[in-house]
Amino acid sequence: MDTPKPDSNLSDVSPEGGFPAETLEGQMAAIAAERDQLAAEKAELADRLLRARAEFDNARRRGERDRCDFLQFAAMDLVKDLLPVLDDFERALRVETADRNYAKGVELIYQRLYETLKKMGLEPIETAGRPFDPNLHQAVERVETDDAEDQTVLGEFQRGYNFKGKLLRPAMVKVAVNP
Repeated sequence: MDTPKPDSNLSDVSPEGGFPAETLEGQMAAIAAERDQLAAEKAELADRLLRARAEFDNARRRGERDRCDFLQFAAMDLVKDLLPVLDDFERALRVETADRNYAKGVELIYQRLYETLKKMGLEPIETAGRPFDPNLHQAVERVETDDAEDQTVLGEFQRGYNFKGKLLRPAMVKVAVNP
């Protein structure tokens, strides 16, 4: 027969019968602690996932920007290498020749090359009559004169260019200096 022993306390028996109350409360506390631990782990994993996604998006954007910069600078190097050819065409156009067809052909080639480079992002720097800017101009000659304001560009020896808003080559200029 299953009767409680005289030395056992009846308050230790749970209403469902058979399990001590402190064990049930202990189990509930253990389950609650496990639930809290799982919730904390879930929150940590969600945070790690969110950070990993953000890091991936940043890496993707950085890679795209680096790729665009690489393409832009690769084109910049090509355009920079072609500038002496453009200068040679400009000098050839200034030379007088008796053969008008030859001069017209040189002019057409120059125009085509210049327009192609312009489409890629080449922009000439305006110099004549402008104030000297050491960020855009390289002073090759300084001329004392009263005919122009001090530090004004009087002439251009070699045209300067920007490429997509960045200085590609400074203009070589003659600068006025007031005595």
